[in-house]
Amino acid sequence: MDFIHSQESLTTIQWILRAIVAYFFLIIVAKAMGQRSIAKLRLIDFAMALIIGNIIAHPLSDPHHGLKGAITTTVVLVVLYIGSVYSMLKWPRIRNLITPPPITLIKDGEIISNGLNKARISIDILLEELREKKVEDVKKVALALWEADGKVSVFLDPKYEAITPSTYNLDTEPFDLPKTIVKEGRINFQELAQINRKEDWLISTLKNQHQTNLTNVLLATIDRNNILKVFLYK
Repeated sequence: MDFIHSQESLTTIQWILRAIVAYFFLIIVAKAMGQRSIAKLRLIDFAMALIIGNIIAHPLSDPHHGLKGAITTTVVLVVLYIGSVYSMLKWPRIRNLITPPPITLIKDGEIISNGLNKARISIDILLEELREKKVEDVKKVALALWEADGKVSVFLDPKYEAITPSTYNLDTEPFDLPKTIVKEGRINFQELAQINRKEDWLISTLKNQHQTNLTNVLLATIDRNNILKVFLYK
């Protein structure tokens, strides 16, 4: 266990042992901190980012730390990371340990207090998450789950879902992503060529239909029906 203590220098094996201990120690610490502290990141990703950032910082800022140890440690951590990801894919028990299953926060319009405690979040945080999903009433929520990456998945009761064309079996046009032909005053000639249009047509259309010139255009798009939408600098 000498590799744990401060020393003038370490052998390659000692660097490897330090990396392994740090890797699993950070995963345990991150898990103990709770999912809120690592929102938007998986547990394993959070641990990796924290460790590698700290490892690389030392040899770049302290002349007494050589690059050999940092490089060795980083390589070991990457191998451990890849091994952990592979293990999660192959063995469900390891996956559940590193990436825990969702926690139920709301069910059928009722807040599950045990779920809040398990996720380590308060009522205020839950309400904040609902507001971000544009849900103003807890009673409208059929199910809310706290995901492993810190996000809240919200499913509304069907009677509060927005009405869509499919509700009444209405026919709709296929999805169409308009093409950006002008951005910040510059023409995208590749997109323009795809719709069989030329620069002269664009300049003329901007002048005749929108009473402006190219330099005033922040964004211009055109859809499948050749409808040109122009957004000017303001």
